[in-house]
Amino acid sequence: MTGAGEARPDESEWAAAVAALRGLPSGARVLLACHVNPDGDALGSMLGVALGLRRIAGELGIGHLAATFPGPLRLPEPFDSLPGAGLLVAEEDADPAPDAMLVFDVASIERLGGLAGRLRAAPVGIVLDHHASNPGFGAINLVDPTAAATSVLSDGLLRRLGVPLDPEIAECLYVALATDTGSFKFASTTPAVHGLAARLIATGIPVGEISRRLFDTRPFGAVRLFGVALERTVLEREGAGGLGLAWTYLTMDDLAEHAQPPSAVEALIDTVRCVAEADVACVVKPVRAGEWSVSLRSKGATDVAAVAVALGGGGHRFAAGFGATGTVAEVLERIRALLPSPAARGQAGQG
Repeated sequence: MTGAGEARPDESEWAAAVAALRGLPSGARVLLACHVNPDGDALGSMLGVALGLRRIAGELGIGHLAATFPGPLRLPEPFDSLPGAGLLVAEEDADPAPDAMLVFDVASIERLGGLAGRLRAAPVGIVLDHHASNPGFGAINLVDPTAAATSVLSDGLLRRLGVPLDPEIAECLYVALATDTGSFKFASTTPAVHGLAARLIATGIPVGEISRRLFDTRPFGAVRLFGVALERTVLEREGAGGLGLAWTYLTMDDLAEHAQPPSAVEALIDTVRCVAEADVACVVKPVRAGEWSVSLRSKGATDVAAVAVALGGGGHRFAAGFGATGTVAEVLERIRALLPSPAARGQAGQG
C-alpha cells in the first residue's frame, strides 16, 4: 500500500491500475463505491467510470458491474437523473466479494462504512481521490491532491483504458467537476480544468440545463429552510485567529417543518461562506438526533482540512467536513479549539 501525501500518481501507478483491470478473470465481478452521503463529485466520478467500464466490459471480461455507497440508496435531487444511476444498488445488495473494487472521492476508509471490508478483501482495490488527507488505503492509489475534483482522476483512468467520451460519461464527469469547483469559481479552477470542461462540453451535453439543475433549482421548502439557517447565522469576528468565523445550524425539527431531506441543505455552506468578515464558514447539519454532519470552508487563510482530520473527517485545505455527535454548542467548541488563536496567528505573521 502506498501513501498519497502531496505526490501525484506517476505513470507506473496509472499503468498498474490499467493492468489490474485488464488482467481481471473472465466473468469478473466489479463493484464501484463512493462515500456516505455522496455529493456531485463522488457520484459523477463513480458513475462516469461505471459507464466507461460497461462500455468495454466485454474487452475486460467483466461479467457483473454495479455501483453503491454506504447508507440508504437515496440520491439528492440534483443528482437523481444522472446517467448511469441505473447501475446503483443498495449497500446490502452489493456484491459481498467482488473481484475488483474501485473507490471514488473517499478521503478515509471509514467513509466507506460497511463497505470497507470488501475493499480490503478484493483482489484488485483501486482508490481514486483528490483529498490531501487521504492516507492511501487502497492496493493501488490514484490520489492527486492538486486535482480540482476526483473526476479529473476518473477522466485519467478512462483515457488510459481507451474509453472515448460520450455524452452520458461526459455529463457525469461535468457534474462532478462543476460541483467541486463551485461552478468554476474556486481557486482550483486552472486552465487544465477548463480544458477538461471543454472536452466534456464538446460531446454535446446540455450545459445550461445541467447548471440550472445543479445550482439554480431548489424546492420552495428548501428556500424557506435556508432562510431559517441564515437568520441563525453567527459572526464571531475574533474567531479563526481574528480572521472571523461565521456559523449556523439546522435541526431535524427544522427539516421536518419544511418537509425537506438532509441533502436539501448541502449547498447552504456556499451561502454562509459569502460573509465578508469571516475567513472560515461552518454549517452544522442534522443527520439524526444528536448526530451531525459538519461542513467547513475557508477563503484561503485557514487550513480547515487540518481541523476536519483532527475531528475524524477529511477534505481539502479550503473545503472539508466531518461527522460529530453531541450538541451544536459542543461541536462548535471542538472546532474553535482547533482553529488558530489570535496569538498563534500573530506569531505566524512574525515568522
